[in-house]
Amino acid sequence: MFDLGWTELLLIGIVALIVVGPKDLPGMFRTLGRFTAKARNMAREFQRAMDDAADQAGVKDMANDLKDAANPRKMGLDKLNEAADKFEKWEPKRSETGPATAEFTEERRAQAEKIRQAMAEKGQARLDAEKAAAEAEAQGPAPETKSDA
Repeated sequence: MFDLGWTELLLIGIVALIVVGPKDLPGMFRTLGRFTAKARNMAREFQRAMDDAADQAGVKDMANDLKDAANPRKMGLDKLNEAADKFEKWEPKRSETGPATAEFTEERRAQAEKIRQAMAEKGQARLDAEKAAAEAEAQGPAPETKSDA
């Protein structure tokens, strides 16, 4: 409460010895001890009275209800925590593939192969068209037809 260290207590003792004197010092300490004991008893009684009033008002029940509401196990958060733990431990390079995943993988591989073949065919057709255009240009310009006007 007061945060007094040994040095402060020693200083208070020396000042009390000088002010009160060595003859009356034991009586003063006795009186101080009685006063401190009475103050502690009063504080203890006050605390008990406050606890009793809180019990009668239902504060403990409300506190227990709040603790229960905040309990993750009762709220179903334990499954969420398990899922988070599994996610943290998950290694993508070592993923397990089930039969459905393998089927999707094969479908995607087949689709990718079809796309590659179609792209290769279109690319080859474009190269052929460019080659034909280059050969036609190399042979010379196409003869122009003169119209009789």
